[in-house]
Amino acid sequence: MNTYPGDIKIFTCNAHPALASRIAKRLGILLGASAVSRFSDGEICMKIDETVRGSDVFIIQPTCPPVNENLMELLIMTDALHRASAGRITTVLPYYGYARQDRKARSREPISAKLVADLIAAAGADRVLSMDLHCEQIQGFFNIPVDHLRGVNLFTQYYTNRITDFSDIAVVSPDLGSVSRARLLADRLDVPLAIVDKRRPKANISEIMNIIGTVKDKRVILLDDMIDTGGSITNAANVLKDRGATEILACCTHAVLSGPAIERLKSSAISELVILDTIPLPEEKKLPMIKVISVATIFADAINRIHDGISISTLFE
Repeated sequence: MNTYPGDIKIFTCNAHPALASRIAKRLGILLGASAVSRFSDGEICMKIDETVRGSDVFIIQPTCPPVNENLMELLIMTDALHRASAGRITTVLPYYGYARQDRKARSREPISAKLVADLIAAAGADRVLSMDLHCEQIQGFFNIPVDHLRGVNLFTQYYTNRITDFSDIAVVSPDLGSVSRARLLADRLDVPLAIVDKRRPKANISEIMNIIGTVKDKRVILLDDMIDTGGSITNAANVLKDRGATEILACCTHAVLSGPAIERLKSSAISELVILDTIPLPEEKKLPMIKVISVATIFADAINRIHDGISISTLFE
């Protein structure tokens, strides 16, 4: 019996309609009727083409590139649904853009992760559902409930099915920021953990300083939350190969793959890259080495549980 009185409805903007369709299909419902277009000057025009009064509404919209366009679409749709008297609005952000600026690392820098959180709440959102935030403390930037799913569950299942002998496997974190999620995967696969110690002199530039742990004669799994330009993970992979690793497998939740990322992946020591479909992967970026796992099932399960008022903590395990 549903604890929330309104019907469940799924809407999407232009960021990732394919994922929204997969989630809606998993839930056994149709996508909500809406139209997102542009005025001649580029402003976003939004129209909700069905009643949502009293409904439990979920908006599927990762704020992936073009991030500003997709963020504004999300805010405007949230406002439209709020003004249409939706009973509850949950913004489903498979990928949360602007998450990298989560603190003032230097003087006179913004904290854009907090700014975006404030904008989403101000637009009328009652709840947020996301996956693998760049930093988990971003949950605290919101004054509304946040449910934070983990991609490591899907990677654990994938590698458990793919690999039969884990005796020579090691999980590697490409930087100190990913240690906690890499340790979680290592614990679940029951394999050792290694860490790449790097420094970042400026944005999108990284330099490897040291390798903490043993990688010689190991098949390694590099795990990161996001690959943007690909510098960090490809540099780490090449250094691990130089240090004696026999095979480099890699995985990430959010495959942004901007700028030189594709060329860097092609020329790197990585033999396989497993990604989740939190962000759409254009045809020109579909390399043979890239394997895609869908997050539709886990998001559909989470949406069902939120709607029914059931704990979703089992989805974190």
